[in-house]
Amino acid sequence: MIVANTADKIREGQGIGAGGRYLRLLAPATSGPVSAVELVVTMALAMGLGYLLLPNNPLLLGLGFPWAWLLPVILALRYGTLIGVGSVLMMLGGWFFFHQIGAQPGAFPRLFFLGGLLMVLVAGQFGDVWGTRLARARAVNRYLEERLAALTKNHYLLRVSHARLENDLLAKPTTLRDTLSQMRAVTLEDAAQGGVLVGARPMLQVVAQACQLEAAALYAVDGETVSATASAQIGPAFEFDPDDVLVRHCLETRQLAHLQADGLSRQSPDHPQTRYVAVAPVLSGADKLVGLLVVERMPFLSLSYENLQLLMVLMGYYADGIEHAASTRAIAAAIPGCPYEFALDYARLSRLRRDTGIDSTIVALVFDLDESRDALFNQVIRSRRALDVAWPLTSAHQRALLTLMPLSGNEAASAYLVRIEDMLRAQFGTDFEAARIGVHTLAVPASAPVEPLIRLLHRCHVDVQPAPVPVPVALGEVGRG
Repeated sequence: MIVANTADKIREGQGIGAGGRYLRLLAPATSGPVSAVELVVTMALAMGLGYLLLPNNPLLLGLGFPWAWLLPVILALRYGTLIGVGSVLMMLGGWFFFHQIGAQPGAFPRLFFLGGLLMVLVAGQFGDVWGTRLARARAVNRYLEERLAALTKNHYLLRVSHARLENDLLAKPTTLRDTLSQMRAVTLEDAAQGGVLVGARPMLQVVAQACQLEAAALYAVDGETVSATASAQIGPAFEFDPDDVLVRHCLETRQLAHLQADGLSRQSPDHPQTRYVAVAPVLSGADKLVGLLVVERMPFLSLSYENLQLLMVLMGYYADGIEHAASTRAIAAAIPGCPYEFALDYARLSRLRRDTGIDSTIVALVFDLDESRDALFNQVIRSRRALDVAWPLTSAHQRALLTLMPLSGNEAASAYLVRIEDMLRAQFGTDFEAARIGVHTLAVPASAPVEPLIRLLHRCHVDVQPAPVPVPVALGEVGRG
């Protein structure tokens, strides 16, 4: 196994706005045994230093300001109420110890300890509240980062698909839309068939056909290590060189590495040449490296910036699929008509609810299937928010629009319904009751997400088949070619 040395790593647990080495030392985001050890060591050292400086008053009583409580307050702000109370108990034990040896004479200072305890409790409550808020904000930012990365990749795919309609549609055996459909089918396969990288071989065949690769291999990355054995290979076999300049550059920067990339126009003295054409990281979300694609040979005319960028985006598309493959497969198996984008984001938000308790909501609007409701239905589709994911359904007598609202609880869902109803009144002079529009809501569950979604569909009295009206979804409809 080969250790993947990366130049930049995202610090897990780093607070929002935290930056710089010294700031992280002053306000670390650690807890548990580390904080308990720091509590014991720092309090013991502080009281020992007080004894050395003032042997007759080690707790600094009667000096005009309660200096002894500064350290417990700092510990409470950093680690919360529990560590703060622990520091108060150590102060109390220190007073009894010093009193027994005669270093702290006099009666027990009840008001001194009572006031200090209240001050530490207030500081600890402040630390707990803001620690919880920061944890929730980090979870939301991770989710938004993941959505932004997926949106960026699909945005690029949309632009490339239109360009290929004009340039090389006739020369390609398949369209970009077919390529993405095949990639989705690969990631939804049974995980037992693909090991760590689900469906690695059929995925590599699809990518090789779309990007005209002649010899390439895919290697799995687990944590900080890269497997020396290829998970899948296409074309003539070749050896993997971990010291190749393109491989090292890709592992360090987690970006597409080719000879025209920044920093590689001049070869390193130790490795004057490379045997590969390009090396692409398989990134899930914004920064999670799950694989490495090494391309040894491809046609000269295909070695263009656009084709290499398409290769990079397809690998990211595949990585996002396998990251959430288990949850997405379960939803797709139970509800065959559920769109891939809806199932993927529903699985992400269920995990977010389970990890952090942040709510998301599905709002379902049910319309009668007649011509008078067509304009209402289409207007509601056009009025969705940018972050929402829409899923239109139809049956013999009714149709519905399921809107998945990320990071939105009951209040946000109610505001959304009020906005839609006001819009219908302004444009059509009607409301939900007059237009006989059924309204149903579902809070995205933290566990067993499939059953509540099926029950919501039953309440809407619609089949699980997508409606014929095309609608852009939050992750982008790509590959119209």
